[in-house]
Amino acid sequence: MKIGIIGAGTIGTAFAKHVAAAGYEVVISNSRGADTLKEKIKQIGGNIVAGSVEEAAKADVILLAVRWQQVAEALDPLSLEGKVVIDPTNWDSPEFVLAEPGSKTSSEVVCQLTKGAKVVKAFNTLYAQVLAANPQVGGGKRVIFYSGNDDDAKAIVASILNRIGFAGVDLGSLHEGGKLQRFPGGPLSTLNLIKL
Repeated sequence: MKIGIIGAGTIGTAFAKHVAAAGYEVVISNSRGADTLKEKIKQIGGNIVAGSVEEAAKADVILLAVRWQQVAEALDPLSLEGKVVIDPTNWDSPEFVLAEPGSKTSSEVVCQLTKGAKVVKAFNTLYAQVLAANPQVGGGKRVIFYSGNDDDAKAIVASILNRIGFAGVDLGSLHEGGKLQRFPGGPLSTLNLIKL
């Protein structure tokens, strides 16, 4: 399985380290071009290459690790129909504002923008430095919550989580599970749980 990463900030890099160490073939990209990532891929090691955003989008599974304000621009030129897209983005506002009851979650918006991709919300409730750390702690595994509307896509993400050492917890649909995962405001945001 090939994994593409769009965005090489702290979340994208933390994820890249885990999947590259687990033996996945990885393409990491950013908006500034592959040449700007040479040092980063040396630090990450494993079977990882720097590529264009379009090359990352050709992978079997894509992590969309860009800031919320860049989501629409990053997705606009890409064809992701049928792809599994892992969405760790969080709605961003200059002030802490709770979502209105019944409103769409950020991943439901991402789902509309990806035009036919199978979106799975994951890796959005923990800070990057926690995600980057060893997921195996004290005889247990760090919990990663995920949600999505496609069971096959969620099964793929669950298998990746397991292979890289995390314990996945399925929260259901993007609407219901996404509300629990909301950052800020969701009851599960920033909880660093270990499954024994």
